[in-house]
Amino acid sequence: MLAVTNLAKTFPGAKNEGVVTAVDDVSFDVAEGTLFTLLGPSGCGKTTALRCVAGLEQPDGGEIAVAGRVLFSSERRICLPANSRGLGMVFQSYAIWPHMNVFDNVAFPLAVAPRRLRRSKFQIREHVERALDLVRLTGLADRPATDLSGGQQQRLALARALVSEPPLLLLDEPLSNLDAKLREEMRFELKRLQHEVGITTVFVTHDQAEALVLSDAIAVMRNGRMEQIGSPREIYQRPASRFVADFIGAANLIEGRIEQRDANGLYAVKAPAGALLATFPAELAAGTGVTVVVRPEHVLVQPAGPSTVNGWRGVVSAQAFLGESVEHVIRVGELELRARGNPALALPPGAEVSLSFADGSCLLIPAQS
Repeated sequence: MLAVTNLAKTFPGAKNEGVVTAVDDVSFDVAEGTLFTLLGPSGCGKTTALRCVAGLEQPDGGEIAVAGRVLFSSERRICLPANSRGLGMVFQSYAIWPHMNVFDNVAFPLAVAPRRLRRSKFQIREHVERALDLVRLTGLADRPATDLSGGQQQRLALARALVSEPPLLLLDEPLSNLDAKLREEMRFELKRLQHEVGITTVFVTHDQAEALVLSDAIAVMRNGRMEQIGSPREIYQRPASRFVADFIGAANLIEGRIEQRDANGLYAVKAPAGALLATFPAELAAGTGVTVVVRPEHVLVQPAGPSTVNGWRGVVSAQAFLGESVEHVIRVGELELRARGNPALALPPGAEVSLSFADGSCLLIPAQS
């Protein structure tokens, strides 16, 4: 559906700084009917890439095509303006018209369409009612837009983006202005809506939990480039780099060196705090420097016991009750590890504990990654 090839975009830098590269040779494909997320920290280029697709920024190079229709190509000198691309977009601010009611806000894209594409009043009403029904705002058509709650305004912005039935929906951090509880509810609502409509969607966020919940595929960006593209499970369970492992969810990163590989394909790793066993899909030579990634939910904590391979001794330095779980910060020598588990086991600071790692949960990343 969406094909972005070798996309590049720079901006003038501050005085004496030359140019700033926002998007650096980025390529990705979005399959029809899927939700694809551009994820990364502030300044990584994700919003710039989205704005290039929307036609709000003109790239320096590359090509953008939707359903085979070329929207931009530096080589073929094609650059369609935003209003000719026919895409739907929801901004972080929602951009609701405060002087219009709900109906007129949603109807606006249809009302300003070129005359040859303009629908009748009956057709416009039919499309608006269908869009409001999709986002569960039925019965609010006559309400002033400013009288809506934050969550309702977010739904209104979605209805306005969907009313013209675009081939592609672009979402620029649309949930960031909501409070924590409403944001969590809207994640599932947005996922329901996207699957129900079946519209191809590109979603931009810096929120890792949001990306994991919503996405069919995630592209993690850093400094204008793609670090890794994959399914949420692949990104979380098989990070391709130290940056991805650290950015996606909480992670314990343990430096060490390969000692050997056993008959089961597990690597014995020597770390300053002790030995452990880890997995990696490729061949690594003995002596190779690696980073071992262990998620907090895979660190098992018990009152102090003997130290073994994949089992270390440590001291609790902090504890946090999170409701559905409890998190311990445990010092093992100079290393601090986070462990998340059943709240029934809450150990006070200063308690000596034994740590072990769930089988197959320790992942290797070569040091250069």
